[in-house]
Amino acid sequence: MRYILFLCILISGVMFSQNVTLAKDYFQKGDYEKALTEYKKLYAKSSSNINYINQIISTYQQLEQYDNAEEFILELMERVKYPAFIVELGYNYQLKNDLEKAKVNYQKAISTIDKKASNVFAVARSFQTHSLLDEAVISYEKAAALNPDYNFNIQLAQIYGEQGNIEKMFNSYINFAQSNPVVIRDVKRAVNDFITEDSSNENNVLFRKLLLKKMQQEPNILWNELLSWLFIQQKDFKKAFTQEKAIYKRLTESLQRIEELAAIALNDNENEIAHEIYEYVIETAQDAETKLGAHRNLIKIDIKESSESNYGAIKSKYLNLLKQFGDDSETIELQIAYAHFLAFYLNETKDATAFLENSLKLPLAAIEKAKVKLELGDILVLQEKFNKALIYYTQIQRNLKNSTISQEARFKVAKASYYKGDFKWAESQLKILKASTSQLIANDALDLKLLISDNKYEDSLQTALKRYAKADLLAFQNRNDEAIKMLDKILTEHKTEPIIAQALLKQAQLFELKSQFDKAKANYEVLIDNYRDGILIDDACFYLAEIFENKLSLPEKAKALYEQIIFNHADSIYFVEARKRYRAIRGDAIN
Repeated sequence: MRYILFLCILISGVMFSQNVTLAKDYFQKGDYEKALTEYKKLYAKSSSNINYINQIISTYQQLEQYDNAEEFILELMERVKYPAFIVELGYNYQLKNDLEKAKVNYQKAISTIDKKASNVFAVARSFQTHSLLDEAVISYEKAAALNPDYNFNIQLAQIYGEQGNIEKMFNSYINFAQSNPVVIRDVKRAVNDFITEDSSNENNVLFRKLLLKKMQQEPNILWNELLSWLFIQQKDFKKAFTQEKAIYKRLTESLQRIEELAAIALNDNENEIAHEIYEYVIETAQDAETKLGAHRNLIKIDIKESSESNYGAIKSKYLNLLKQFGDDSETIELQIAYAHFLAFYLNETKDATAFLENSLKLPLAAIEKAKVKLELGDILVLQEKFNKALIYYTQIQRNLKNSTISQEARFKVAKASYYKGDFKWAESQLKILKASTSQLIANDALDLKLLISDNKYEDSLQTALKRYAKADLLAFQNRNDEAIKMLDKILTEHKTEPIIAQALLKQAQLFELKSQFDKAKANYEVLIDNYRDGILIDDACFYLAEIFENKLSLPEKAKALYEQIIFNHADSIYFVEARKRYRAIRGDAIN
């Protein structure tokens, strides 16, 4: 008997769920008569369900049966004293073009807040649903005045933004951050839609002035943090550094924020200010680890800015640091960086390998050993000793299963196999990595897998793919001129094969590394003109736009390419950045 009762309840629940889906489906398809019938059935079984009530009202209005909607709302108001229904009645009058009665009901709904401040939640939300923003603002402001415990800064900020009242919007976000410091990330994300990289932009200037005013009235490191963030968006890292120093002097807990700023500047190739920040870290830090990290990054800057003639001086800096801080387990990151420099810049691969083999003899944690072996593997790949490299990568996988570094090692196994032309084994490893917990590794694995699978069947000897893999290896070995020549061979001897698009893109990127921007531009243009339906079109558009914008000073041409990504490639990984840059070039004041 209980089983039969349970079964009846289960079947009833499933049928009810299907009715909800059916009603929603009819409404979305514009079949409002059928939707109304279904919603009325649902309402008959659950007359207090606000979703069914709202859908019946909306469906009547879609059918332009405003009198029926009015009758339904009035019946509801007799039965339930819910202030949002007054707004619904007013809006129904507005749809009937009876603006006087609409206004009377809107005022009546707002006046319910005077009697009970908590009515604001229903009233203001209903106003917002119908885009009655002025009335929503009045409701929130009235309730906040009546009950100081209410905080509607975030709701008001969003409405002010929609209204284009930028100053009020910024103030609301600032006040919201002040009352809830933990939401500062959300505030930054919201404000980011209304500012640009241009420090002279009207909104940027306004936001900066409001923060400076707050700083004078109520000193708080929150204002320093928001100012620093604003300056970072504007690429004004020197001013951001000033704010970060002010924060550090007040907290003196950690230099992490300042280190992060230096990393952002370094990543943006703002080497001068990055150098200045790392020098400050060295002078200020109390622990050897932080000082050493800053020294290591200073050498990175030296390498970026130096020619081969200065490599000897850089090697001396590494040796001096190893002498100063020691070559024990505490400096393992420095040791790996030094070995990488020996192998990849000075071509002293034997010395680099011997140095790291000595490092492995130190009492290292498992993850540190894995990092050393990863670098050893890379140096062996550099020497084209693929089988020996695979031994190190496989040891990492075996010793640190399921870790990020293990997945990185698996990707390097696939890459090494690909370099030596073992595409079948490379593919088998890449299939596993598609589900990697590291999004970066998963994306790289997918890209390489597609490259192999899209080109391995074109000819039985896989000549073009092998040549492309060789060009890829030459680029890894910093032999860019040879890589470019190998790609030229593909472009002239394999014109009808699908790998041509990939070769054009790879060669263009190598031209950029050599600052040959006109040649890179030519490749990207061929890609855009002839491979419009290919998967690399968004890459080509974005990279060419960057050249126009940053290297050739042709912002209008860049804007046209960013626009192509926005309108034709909404699923592109470049979409967000393209939209941001498009708006900056166009000079948008607000979102």
